[in-house]
Amino acid sequence: MKLAEALQERADLRRVIGQLEARIVNNARTAQGSRPTEDPAELIQALDGVMDRLAALITAINGTNSATLVDGRTLTEWIAHRDTLREKLEIYRRLVNEASEVTRRMTHTEILIVPAVDVPALNRQTDKMAKELRLIDNRIQAANWTTELIGLD
Repeated sequence: MKLAEALQERADLRRVIGQLEARIVNNARTAQGSRPTEDPAELIQALDGVMDRLAALITAINGTNSATLVDGRTLTEWIAHRDTLREKLEIYRRLVNEASEVTRRMTHTEILIVPAVDVPALNRQTDKMAKELRLIDNRIQAANWTTELIGLD
């Protein structure tokens, strides 16, 4: 199984867990003398099986990411770099948006609000970060589709 396939299965399992949770909660109580639509004990047993599979997948994915080198760095390092760069980029974008906000003055006595940062320079930085983020994400995706998952029975 390729790493990308394991990641897809992990996402599917998380959706199944959400569905099972809703079904368990919906069948937690019933009117006295009647039966729930589905047996909560069976649903809990199904949830336990899905959770066991998810734990095995996460372990194998993390082990594979730690053992796989791409351009001299592990996939774990690339993922951490991508995630922190994505967060930094979002902060920069919010800063640019806020600094670019135009405040109109109605009279000459009102205080003029001006940017406290160099908006064009920040725009250039965000463009560079966005490009780097795309390239890193492409590198990770390529590795995901060419790397065999390690340690899943």
